[in-house]
Amino acid sequence: MSSQTTAPSPESPVLRAAARAREAAAALAPLPRADKDAALLAIADALDARTEEIVAANAEDVAKAREAGTAEGIVDRLTLTPERVRAIAADVRNVAGLPDPVGEVVRGGTLPNGIDLRQVRVPLGVVGIVYEARPNVTVDAAALCLKSGNAVLLRGSSSAYASNTALVGVVRDAVAGAGLPADAVQLVPGESRESVRELMRARGLVDVLIPRGGASLIRTVVEESTVPVIETGTGNCHVYVDAAADLDTAVRILVNSKAQRPSVCNAAETLLVHRDVADRFLPLALEALAEAGVTVHGDERVLAAAAGTKAAVVPATEEDWETEYLSYDIAAAVVDSLDEAVRHIRRWSSGHTEAIVTGSQQAARRFTQLVDSTTVAVNASTRFTDGSQFGFGAEIGISTQKLHARGPMGLPELTSTKYVVTGDGHVRG
Repeated sequence: MSSQTTAPSPESPVLRAAARAREAAAALAPLPRADKDAALLAIADALDARTEEIVAANAEDVAKAREAGTAEGIVDRLTLTPERVRAIAADVRNVAGLPDPVGEVVRGGTLPNGIDLRQVRVPLGVVGIVYEARPNVTVDAAALCLKSGNAVLLRGSSSAYASNTALVGVVRDAVAGAGLPADAVQLVPGESRESVRELMRARGLVDVLIPRGGASLIRTVVEESTVPVIETGTGNCHVYVDAAADLDTAVRILVNSKAQRPSVCNAAETLLVHRDVADRFLPLALEALAEAGVTVHGDERVLAAAAGTKAAVVPATEEDWETEYLSYDIAAAVVDSLDEAVRHIRRWSSGHTEAIVTGSQQAARRFTQLVDSTTVAVNASTRFTDGSQFGFGAEIGISTQKLHARGPMGLPELTSTKYVVTGDGHVRG
């Protein structure tokens, strides 16, 4: 995108959609939990009932993606199967079962002068989501925004246009059938980049933008938007195998972190191994990764360890240490100490998720203290950094910034707060 943007016309379809969303948000804000939950359950039922329609629409997008030579990792993120649609519906039901954050008292009490002061959670208002080929985000975002009393404007990529159109149609019908305003959930009109620019310039109508996707998309939204942005980040995640690691456990965690679903942001992209266990661990790890179909981009010590194994190992370049592959590839290096592993992570990590495998409480404590990422896992796969896995029902994204929200963003992160001051004729002297 060009860095030059112009204010959209008041007659812009994007602004008209944003204005409708603002009206819908005002209607949603005071609704009781029961009304919002009923709408969510209606959405889940509609997804189950109309799965065939959704999968057929998605097949159009998948066929176009493959014709265009899209990488299989991206195609996997784009693909909806009946099983995945059922999982999305289950996540919506999980969101319905979560506590409503709106109205929660964050802090408060009675001041010395007798005034009652409460800080309470309130919806953000209108939330814009700009995302790439992940149609599940369409429903996750809609569900979380509705539960937290927000209207949502969804701008997915053109590569998922048929899928998103079908999903939003299902959601809007269910929402309207439950008595809530259908305009609480809208696709941003248009498939051109200009529609994204207009959304980014809709300050005063849109309260916050959340970009989800690759580094280029996120950077563009952060740098060009006049609407406040919650920055989500790419996932250059690390697994560090410590000198005190149980090696069988380390192999399981590594393979799960990398290969369980390599096309997502919480998949591991770099392996770091302490030199004291490298000779014993690397042959096991390389063989296991080879069986999972993973190509290893290794430093000199990893290349040496690959001799005599069936592993697919190629020399690592400087670029590999910063790469989010989203594929069956992983960078690997041997480090001389835990502190060297931490330095490597601090230099190359995107700040998403890092894991240590160790039997030492001291090593685990030092690693968690020194690593500055949204999530640090001890003896667990990086794949657990996920709103659903954390018990949030779903997530609106994984924030790698440090203001307002950090890590998987659930319902509380989709609220702001306001102060309610209650007196009895109090005046300030």
